[in-house]
Amino acid sequence: MRYSKTRTSVSLSSFIPSLSSNLRNLRNLRIVVFAVLVAAVLLIASSASAVKIDDICKIKGQRVNKLMGMGLVLGLPGTGDGGKYLPAIRPLAATLSKFANPVISPEELKNANNVALVMIIATVPENGVREGDAIDVQVSSIGAAKSLAGGRLFMTPLQGPNQADSTIYAWAEGPLVVEDVANQRVAVVRQGAVMEEELFAQFVKDSQITLVLQDGQAGWAMAAAIATIINEAESQPGRLAQIAVAFDPKNVIVKLSPQELKSPAGFISRVLNLEVVMPPTEARVTVNERTGTIVMTGDVEIGPVAISHKGLSITTLQPAPPPGTAVTPQPTEQNFVALDPGKEGSTKLSALLEALNQLKVSPGDRIAIIKMIHRTGKLHAELIVE
Repeated sequence: MRYSKTRTSVSLSSFIPSLSSNLRNLRNLRIVVFAVLVAAVLLIASSASAVKIDDICKIKGQRVNKLMGMGLVLGLPGTGDGGKYLPAIRPLAATLSKFANPVISPEELKNANNVALVMIIATVPENGVREGDAIDVQVSSIGAAKSLAGGRLFMTPLQGPNQADSTIYAWAEGPLVVEDVANQRVAVVRQGAVMEEELFAQFVKDSQITLVLQDGQAGWAMAAAIATIINEAESQPGRLAQIAVAFDPKNVIVKLSPQELKSPAGFISRVLNLEVVMPPTEARVTVNERTGTIVMTGDVEIGPVAISHKGLSITTLQPAPPPGTAVTPQPTEQNFVALDPGKEGSTKLSALLEALNQLKVSPGDRIAIIKMIHRTGKLHAELIVE
């Protein structure tokens, strides 16, 4: 029995230091795991606030172009302009003359109710088109036609908007499709214009490209951030590149080296795929008076102000009671909502809008109140009225 007790005592004494060491190791492991989790959370938060330059910018020159022409729609089921509409009859007579069928007098076409004079517009995509590409055309009646349904656009040349340029960029022709039954005087010809000339966007000019920020992202902070990230990405060890500069809140100019000018696609792709950390959002309020929509960006605050509008009164500043005065809770009124419980003299615009919503103030009246607050200088944000 003594041998058994002694052996048990020795076994426990050797196990306790080992257990203590294991606990310390476990505690250290937990610390390491916690640190890794914190780093992962910070990394996720950081990446969530970063966007690609391509998502918030476009390159100057990356724009659509318009081609236009005036032509005739044939084959209408009696819904055309009619023989009395001479602006349609004259080009019809001229067309017949080109095909060795001259018209002696407009009276000969007095029953031509299946023809309509139309304006034709084709939109060239922002990345340009090549010879032989086909694009849609929009066709609109400019005469007395009742409907373009069932008609076919006669072969018509399309030119650019510059009247001094007589180049024929495309030929348009094909069956019309009326998309809106409520307005049958407007139609589309799918893939109706075939390009005769190539039209390409000019991205590089004077050995540089210009990044144009979207209206909602334009600002000095964002433009400077984009220029900085481009310069850092193109820098060599020990030498900071100075190829990008924020020209104004909306435009960032980027210089290309002689080597990159020979093949700029790789450089432009590399720049557009750079990620930039979004700076704090500029406080901005956009209102649409037609729809009653109010959109806020940033943390919009309003200063101390008292509002009286159509029988309701709202204030963002409540005077503090004299020292030693007991504060008695006031009964809740139907047209009262506390906006500044901390008595700091300012509040968030979102709190004001929530109060106006509780008081069932119409969207039009809410916008009127916001405009008046901005006019008095108490709206600490840019106001855009659409």
